[in-house]
Amino acid sequence: MDTKIPRFARDDNRKGLKLVARSQKLKSYDIGNSAASMLNSKIHPMSPETAIAVSHKAAELEKALRRVIRGKDDVVRLALVSIFARGHLLIEGVPGVGKTTLGQALARAIDCTFQRVQFTSDMLPSDVLGISVYSAMEQEFEFKRGPVFTNVLLADEINRTTPKTQSALLEAMNEGQVTVDAHSYELPQPFLVIATQNPVEHHGTYPLPESQLDRFLMRVRMGYPEAAAEREILRSEAGAGVLQDLRPVLTGADVLEMQEAVKQIRVDESLVTYALEIVKRTRDSEYLSLGVSPRGAQALYRAAQAMAFLDGRSFCTPEDFKPLAVPVFAHRIVVNGGYASTLKKSEQADQVLREIVDDVAVPV
Repeated sequence: MDTKIPRFARDDNRKGLKLVARSQKLKSYDIGNSAASMLNSKIHPMSPETAIAVSHKAAELEKALRRVIRGKDDVVRLALVSIFARGHLLIEGVPGVGKTTLGQALARAIDCTFQRVQFTSDMLPSDVLGISVYSAMEQEFEFKRGPVFTNVLLADEINRTTPKTQSALLEAMNEGQVTVDAHSYELPQPFLVIATQNPVEHHGTYPLPESQLDRFLMRVRMGYPEAAAEREILRSEAGAGVLQDLRPVLTGADVLEMQEAVKQIRVDESLVTYALEIVKRTRDSEYLSLGVSPRGAQALYRAAQAMAFLDGRSFCTPEDFKPLAVPVFAHRIVVNGGYASTLKKSEQADQVLREIVDDVAVPV
């Protein structure tokens, strides 16, 4: 019996899947100048055999991370979506649930550099970006690079520091470079910021401004593990011991190639209409004083492509868009006083978004 091909997958073989050929140009790839990099790169169609091999590598990476982070498969998947979609991840949760371990495991699994910064109220921007120091021997100022010059940066408790220091990451996250003393320095690629923050109800926190929240591809909550997962953690001593034994699954060049492959995932026009309808309703909602920006719509588009890639598909389906709406949009909207709810203020945005998403018809 013939199997009906989903509308979202039609004409997929005709278009094909493409990626940037591995070359020395990858070393100078800049996320802020992707258009220029694409012009200087040779793009070749990805053969079915190569597509399968790439998909298997991504599956191996996810499997390796799940051996370290027990009971949080959804958070592991969203972390991989963030890096393959060229985004950054904001994790909210109480201390001790594995946020730092996730960042270290990701850096080890893709064989790249890792830096952890513990943000405090007295931290300065130069503590993150670096500082120019005068060299008496060279008779000139020499730039000392800060911890931001890494592949995976864990910004621990980012809402503990002042807005001045928080804003130091804006250019790095958006442009893939930092500017100090009128000189711009490119960051190594791939570059991923995993920022953690305490719930805003805790004392001594500085809520992130909307301009910086918008730079994060998504925000997820990493709560306590379920009883079975926590029992497994205690029995197997998962975490530090397993982390030390974790071996690299991918290289930085592999990740860059996968990022280019994700951009070639096909998205049907009906799915674009579906995503834009959700965005429009957030702007028209009587309960929201701030809706989703165009950058937010682009983030959902890229995240859905990465989700399809991790599932081994070269086309997107509604199941790639709908589950991502809350983690991608919730931190970009602001709930006004007209919304009556017994939920915490940080959870009201999630609830409003779920109601909006449920009301939008899913394309079939």
